[in-house]
Amino acid sequence: MTKSTTQTVLLSDLFPQPVLAAFDQHNSSSNGGAVLIRGINSRLRLSRRLAACIFDQRDPDMVEHSVHDLLRQRIYAVACGYADCNDAAHLRNDPVHRLVLDRDPIEGNPLGSQPTRSRFENSASRKDISRLGTELAEIVVGHHARRLGGKARRITIDLDPTDDPTHGQQTAVRYLQRPLR
Repeated sequence: MTKSTTQTVLLSDLFPQPVLAAFDQHNSSSNGGAVLIRGINSRLRLSRRLAACIFDQRDPDMVEHSVHDLLRQRIYAVACGYADCNDAAHLRNDPVHRLVLDRDPIEGNPLGSQPTRSRFENSASRKDISRLGTELAEIVVGHHARRLGGKARRITIDLDPTDDPTHGQQTAVRYLQRPLR
């Protein structure tokens, strides 16, 4: 005897059509958190602003996945715990990942493949990376300046608090300190 429970949640604020999440469907996903991340991304315009920093050198007639879509695909994958491009093989057909990239979750076109994503990530120039870093700092600082209502004079952004116990138990920490305007 198979027991199943159907739970539903209506997320009316994030998409033009109601989204029904039922956990007993054939085409299901364990990446529901990406829907919330999409909402944050939309409100901050994060991926739009970052995609504008990347110069697309591809032939427009040969492009299937926009820079914005490839960047969003990467952001959502990392946010869901998929740090490696190899996960694209599975995620390109994941219903939630299709949904957050504005595709039909069941019948929509697949997302970028692992080779497509790897080419995308390796195509960024030093200028692209510099523009991305500057824009990301502007987004973060601007968000927190608005959030704090001008009450803070300085915001410290911790860029790399990673413990790396395989290399002598050291902690690599770098700070970017920027005065608020």
